[in-house]
Amino acid sequence: MSKRKADTGKKGKKLSVRRLQQEVLKLFRRNPKKQFNPKQVIQNLKVDNNKDSVQHALQSLVEARMLLPLEDFKYKLRPQAGANAKIGAYEGFIDMTRTGSAYVVCDKLEDDVHVAAKYMNGALHGDRVRLNVWKSRGRTRPEGEVTEVLERASTHFVGTLSLHHRYAIVSPEMKVPIDIFIDLANTKGAKDGDKVVVKITKYDTNRFATLEGVVTTVLGQAGSHDIEMQAILINNGFDLDFSEEALEEAAAISEHVDPAEIARRLDLREAVTVTIDPFNAKDFDDALSIRYLDDDQIEVGIHIADVSHYLQAGGPLDKDAYRRSTSVYLVDRVLPMLPEKLSNELCSLRPNEDKLTFSAVFVFDKSYKIVKRWFGKTIIHSDRRFTYEEVQEILEGREGDFAKELQLLNKIAFKLRKERFKKGAINFETPEVQFRLDEAGAPIETFVKDRKEAHMLVEDFMLLANKEVATFIHNKGKDREIPFVYRIHDEPNPEKLEEFALFAREFGFKFDISSPKAVSESFNRLVEAAHTEPALKLLEQPAIRTMSKAAYSSDNIGHYGLAFQYYSHFTSPIRRYSDVLAHRILEKNLAENEYFRVKKDKLEEQCKHISMQERKAMEAERESVKYKQTEFMERHLGQEFEGIISGMSERGIFVTLVETLCEGMVTFESIGEPFRTLNSKLRVQGMVSGRQLKTGDKIRVKVIRTDLSRRVIDMELAE
Repeated sequence: MSKRKADTGKKGKKLSVRRLQQEVLKLFRRNPKKQFNPKQVIQNLKVDNNKDSVQHALQSLVEARMLLPLEDFKYKLRPQAGANAKIGAYEGFIDMTRTGSAYVVCDKLEDDVHVAAKYMNGALHGDRVRLNVWKSRGRTRPEGEVTEVLERASTHFVGTLSLHHRYAIVSPEMKVPIDIFIDLANTKGAKDGDKVVVKITKYDTNRFATLEGVVTTVLGQAGSHDIEMQAILINNGFDLDFSEEALEEAAAISEHVDPAEIARRLDLREAVTVTIDPFNAKDFDDALSIRYLDDDQIEVGIHIADVSHYLQAGGPLDKDAYRRSTSVYLVDRVLPMLPEKLSNELCSLRPNEDKLTFSAVFVFDKSYKIVKRWFGKTIIHSDRRFTYEEVQEILEGREGDFAKELQLLNKIAFKLRKERFKKGAINFETPEVQFRLDEAGAPIETFVKDRKEAHMLVEDFMLLANKEVATFIHNKGKDREIPFVYRIHDEPNPEKLEEFALFAREFGFKFDISSPKAVSESFNRLVEAAHTEPALKLLEQPAIRTMSKAAYSSDNIGHYGLAFQYYSHFTSPIRRYSDVLAHRILEKNLAENEYFRVKKDKLEEQCKHISMQERKAMEAERESVKYKQTEFMERHLGQEFEGIISGMSERGIFVTLVETLCEGMVTFESIGEPFRTLNSKLRVQGMVSGRQLKTGDKIRVKVIRTDLSRRVIDMELAE
């Protein structure tokens, strides 16, 4: 067969990151004396993964001490990494159970690693650790031992202090309960029952040791909304205050913009420019501009607050921002990544003010196809600040301020969205619970956020900028890699998909897992079907759990969920440190003949830290929602609601209320008879009455109890 015919032959299947690593290792084990480069690996495995993905798999196997790197980008099998090798060193995040043992999620392993309590060696929930992994004979799940804590999820905790005769104990309210021993001399005068902030000074070194710490702040008696929200932030590892050095640096930043700085930027102040944000937003970190050009062409500018202009790398402000890495959005407050002077003033793209920005500018032809792109520093002037609701009214009514421009932006956004879904993007339209609070911060109403065209308009242009920035850096570094912060997302775990498909079948929904494209189409069909069949909404969260978690990495593997080969985060530097890094690297690589490269190993370490902080922020946000839902239901004790059975446990059934999405439990004990689980685990049957209850069933329940400290809502069946 000629080379031309061979090249045009049928492509193989694109493998997930974990599966690709497994197949690459098998290839080397089948050929223990041979050497392969990435191109040869692709040819031998007949896979459709790109060269970057294979290079990433090879490097991961080098780090796992399975392969040896050679010259000319070639690799060979390590002598001890033959078919019988069962031990390796890996990194991952601790997910503790209430028994003190844990499961560690490792990016480079198909299965989570079980770590017995005796092998935790001082690691706590959320910590990033290094561990040795092995497989015991007769067991399917790998086991491991923590050898090093690489990064603590938190060093400070909020808990209730209990005074004893010779010592005190602080018990934080966490997913995994821990007790922290405090010497009476280190309690700062706290009273029994006070909420306090404690810093851990000594960690467990074995299963039975007690953590030791000192009280740093006395918050007072438990129960206030403010203290509980602070506790959520601190227990998830976030400092409530900026360092004095950071605040001094922020205060010293001049609000005056040097004319020389303006002169070196592209001046877009004459273009029609708007910001579109939530009604309660204070930091406006992106804006859109539109200009009409000759030949029916349209220029759209995506303008991002130029945070890196004010944030000096390595300074106190930069160090504080990196430590947080993200703003944290709780129900009733925001813990910002940057002090207010930057986030709400200097960098916020407020209307009727000249602002420094970093922009991605695109020229579209009359068919809304991109014909030109440009990236660089700019100065803009926002003409109007819109809320999403105001833009939605204009899109529907076709009149109002800048109606013509907003309608055109919406048409272009619609085409971008249509193309994305055509290529296999998944519509992650999960319900977002929101609250209306009274002056004291107590919830008086809960509702589901309505996502409309105005939200998608902004989202589509942000996705475009993020994708094009990543593509630009990759293409410029084709011959010699330019390390960059990519936003990556692997394909779903095949075993989890198979399990979910069986689960969905119980609801009467056919989930096709025959190919990656079929999977993405099934996800999108599910979202559409859930609009008219409320029971199918219960499938959305389990469906998302089959997906890999998106993360930051200097090794690009693409973004499966968005169907993008190259993707980054560029559009929110006020609230994401990943975007600050992206701005710095992009700026120094804009000139045609300039190639700026950071050290890739250092950048990867930063990516891991930012990913860890993102996980912690999401956990804090979920906890605040759960707390407010429980607090809201306190006002409705004794009331009846429509609900849907959302899950099963040995103790009872979980029920999600249709109107509020609050979840509680109906115990079998409250029903008055024991139940047994039927073979699908989605259905239980009363052992006396024979009554069956199935996940997805609509039932009526009464709220009988709430426990704010445990975030628990107890219900019973309403007759």
